[in-house]
Amino acid sequence: MAEAIISGLIQQKKMLPKNIYVTNRQNEARLLELKEKYGVQVSSSNEQVLAEADIVILAMKPAGVQEAIKTIRSYTSENQLILSVLAGITTDYISYLLGHKAPVIRVMPNTSAAVGSSATVISPGIYVSDKHLAVTESLFKAVGTVKQVLEKDVDSITAIAGSGPAYMYYLVEGMFHSLEELHLEQELGRELILQTIQGAIDLLKSSNQTPKELYLNVKSPGGTTEAGLNVLENKRFQEIIIECIKQAAERSREITKEMSTIPENTLR
Repeated sequence: MAEAIISGLIQQKKMLPKNIYVTNRQNEARLLELKEKYGVQVSSSNEQVLAEADIVILAMKPAGVQEAIKTIRSYTSENQLILSVLAGITTDYISYLLGHKAPVIRVMPNTSAAVGSSATVISPGIYVSDKHLAVTESLFKAVGTVKQVLEKDVDSITAIAGSGPAYMYYLVEGMFHSLEELHLEQELGRELILQTIQGAIDLLKSSNQTPKELYLNVKSPGGTTEAGLNVLENKRFQEIIIECIKQAAERSREITKEMSTIPENTLR
């Protein structure tokens, strides 16, 4: 996710590579890879990276948030804007770990940020001002669309917008595999599949019709589309998709309970 954001910001000319600093716990090879690929600044020194940073983006694994913030806490301040892309980790919990009143905004983009097409939601913590929100919206509008939501809804939205691209890729992988079964040339089939998906998306965005109305427009009695849709209906395809999204949302809520519990009587 961090690389997708870096790629999108640079491709959309929102930030210069020289103004983006990257650090991680210990993977120097990864830092050098990012430096070579994007021209960003890299360092293994948290102090060096954070000392003059106006905006700090937290993009480690949720399970590592406690240790990560512990190592950088002394280099952060209330003058910095903290953006978190960590699934299941609340803004209140990040503020608790930081130990001060820096503004924290929870941001949930997806990997399509790499090509400027992310669907991003943002949710502000208690110390966030309108100015902080405006800065965050401007930053992520460079890599796609941005919507502000209540933090209580982020877990559910994560299951759709955050994880959603993976479901799409899984579907497309199945379509690619069908090319072999049908003895079709791979490159031609791939091009047709991708354009078919793009066309469907374009029509969904421009039409006032519902998805059901659109697929019924394609379907004709006794035709090829009906034969295919019958399989999807018999296999309860839509129910599987709904269950997939519900399970992802539930896992995000579980992470919140597991990782974002603040001890009682903690001063804020």
